[in-house]
Amino acid sequence: MNVIEASGLTKRYRDLAAVDELDLSLEAGVLYGFLGPNGAGKTTTIRMILGLVFPTSGRVDVLGQPMFGPGGAERALRRVGALIEEPAAWSYLSGRRNLEYFARSGGPAEDRNRRLARIDDVLRIVGLEHAANKKVKAYSQGMRQRLGIAVALLGSPDLLVLDEPTNGLDPQGMREVRLLLRRLADEGTTVFVSSHLLAEVEAMCDRVGVLASGRLVAEGPPSRLRPTADRLRIEVDDPDRARAVLADVDGATLDGSETPGERVLRVELAPPATAALVNAALVTGGVQVSALVPEQESLEDVFVSLVEGADVPR
Repeated sequence: MNVIEASGLTKRYRDLAAVDELDLSLEAGVLYGFLGPNGAGKTTTIRMILGLVFPTSGRVDVLGQPMFGPGGAERALRRVGALIEEPAAWSYLSGRRNLEYFARSGGPAEDRNRRLARIDDVLRIVGLEHAANKKVKAYSQGMRQRLGIAVALLGSPDLLVLDEPTNGLDPQGMREVRLLLRRLADEGTTVFVSSHLLAEVEAMCDRVGVLASGRLVAEGPPSRLRPTADRLRIEVDDPDRARAVLADVDGATLDGSETPGERVLRVELAPPATAALVNAALVTGGVQVSALVPEQESLEDVFVSLVEGADVPR
């Protein structure tokens, strides 16, 4: 059973399709990065997954329950923790007191008691046990963000849904949240996290879905979204001779980015050319090769290329 299963999920606001025929499957135990620029439809998708916004069409099941079927949302959401946009807290109360109020809010008495009993555990999990009795107004932004995640963890969720959890954080705060989410996923919690920060998603997520203009334009492990190396950076003793040799290698094309006088060439490869073939041709042609380095397109380049072509009329 997939933790999240969306099919044809669509939300329209008059002529604007905020989310457009979205199909999405999320397996248990995965840290999934939902990546896209601001305005791509990430928050709207999350609100539909949590039953906060009704879709125009399509369906979404969470933990095997239909979110818009009779009783499905209530059964599913008892096993879901979520933090949407900014975490809410009473700044004049301590972190612990905030958690107590959230633990007591709503649900059967059995659930409330279970949440109250977990307060010390979630404070430890998010690393706030030593600041539990400090007022929230004295917390840093990173501490506030971790307190929001602590609230989401009170119910021992099987699924944790977080919308831009590193927004507004400094590098240290981003690292703290990233390590926390990675640890939660490694311990068995399924984590669905939206972000527009490429480096964060690449550093922590098992799988990534790229959303642009309400459409899922790519999905897979971060390493698979990035194409394999098809460019070479070559340092040679004689650039002119190297260019003459490479002109006769089928599938090897100089990209023209080298600076006159430099001994570095950049070569784009296409079948049947390979790095080994290029190196052999240069050596045979009397060119000394001091370095031959494969270059990969960055995830940022891939992301830009994916989203640039997605904003088309619908």
